[in-house]
Amino acid sequence: MEFERDEALEPMSPSSQYLRSSVLSLTILGILESEVPIDDSLTMPLVKDVFLPINHRFSSIMVSEKRGAKKWKRVEVNLKDHVKVPVFPIGMSNDYYDEAFSEYLSKLGMEQFPPNRPLWEIHIFKYPTKNAAGNLIFKLHHSLGDGYSLMGALLSCLQRVDNPSFPLTFPTRQSNLGPNGNSRGFFRRVPRFFTGLINTVYDFGSNVLKSSLIEDDKSPIRSGDDGVEFRPIVVTTTTFSIDHIKQIKDKLKVTLNDVITGIIIFGTRLYMQKMEENSGKAKCTALVLLNTRVIGGYTSVSEMIKPNAEMPWGNRFAFLQVPIPKLTDSELSNPLKFVKKARQLIKRQKNSASVFLTGLFLDAIRRIRGPEATSRCIHNTLKNSSLTISNMMGPMEKMALANQPVKGLYFVVAGAPQSLEVTMVSYVGKLSISIGAEKDFIDPDKFKSCIEYAFEAISKAAKESPAQTKA
Repeated sequence: MEFERDEALEPMSPSSQYLRSSVLSLTILGILESEVPIDDSLTMPLVKDVFLPINHRFSSIMVSEKRGAKKWKRVEVNLKDHVKVPVFPIGMSNDYYDEAFSEYLSKLGMEQFPPNRPLWEIHIFKYPTKNAAGNLIFKLHHSLGDGYSLMGALLSCLQRVDNPSFPLTFPTRQSNLGPNGNSRGFFRRVPRFFTGLINTVYDFGSNVLKSSLIEDDKSPIRSGDDGVEFRPIVVTTTTFSIDHIKQIKDKLKVTLNDVITGIIIFGTRLYMQKMEENSGKAKCTALVLLNTRVIGGYTSVSEMIKPNAEMPWGNRFAFLQVPIPKLTDSELSNPLKFVKKARQLIKRQKNSASVFLTGLFLDAIRRIRGPEATSRCIHNTLKNSSLTISNMMGPMEKMALANQPVKGLYFVVAGAPQSLEVTMVSYVGKLSISIGAEKDFIDPDKFKSCIEYAFEAISKAAKESPAQTKA
């Protein structure tokens, strides 16, 4: 009987165990903005016939064995427990529904999944807000998979508006191309030996110390309090034109990531300085999320779940610790310096193998002390840093869910022991930037205005600067 019981269970990957423990529990909230009022009559058939079959994890719960190892166990799914339609007064203003939607998202981020049900929910907010005629919220626990896996699952439920029989397409990762146009990938670059060795030793040491002893300064973006992960968050979004960002990129001869990173760190420092004098010089670290699959686009879910898939389902990511440059008077008047610094930081980090060593270090902790100890190490790294930055590539074509066109999409992560996170996703020529901020500590609207000002300032400075030669 013991053998049969084990056969019915599937071992969880180490990273999935790290992300759902007594120490750390991360939840992804993915929001689809509908262009038209949402018709939820097809929701149950769509979930049953399309969403659930994508991966057995959507029909599984997490169970622990006597030795503490966690596994996936298949169960019967009661869809009524997972699909929810909140009810609010009818005929209210968009401002009212905006506030109601914000409060609803905050509440969802704080609520933990029941242990006896699979770790996902779908919430249909049918009321019009300023940005959409309705909102569809996918609440998914991070242990189910990373953004790449879950985006692939989500896109399996969607179709192209212009031609549903054609697949959605995605931007190519130009930053992975070598000088001759050959894909070499982030982790396949061969660094200059001595510089790479020094960078690796320094970065790995910093990563270990960040998970135990060293923490960022307290500042307007980092309260540094215990239990931040249990506090409500406020979510706000802004959108930039990717073509506009490309114009800056082409003028400065840098990458899209250089420009976007420069905008985020410049805007962050502006907010800090605005809220507290001299805080623009506080020691701050951004954890930049990297997908270690080295992908050029999404593969189908059927390919992801194959036993020896090249780009498998699950969690395949790592954190890159990037110190945020301090805001000086000269940089305040010349914001392009932040783009150049962003480029230097990205190039500097590429010449290091610390991500590999940190992965081996975490795996060693798991083998010696168990997954809970590893989860605590990741928790401390998050807590001791100031913010997390992550981005994903979205479709280039407009998409629809059950023939209802999607106006926009964005995502946030709840449950991290940080006061601030910035997430980005591209969709039909737009870059949506989402700000998840600790409620009553960070002013999300002021932070958003600083990011928007940073974009305009960098754009203006790029137009006025002489043509650059590529570094």
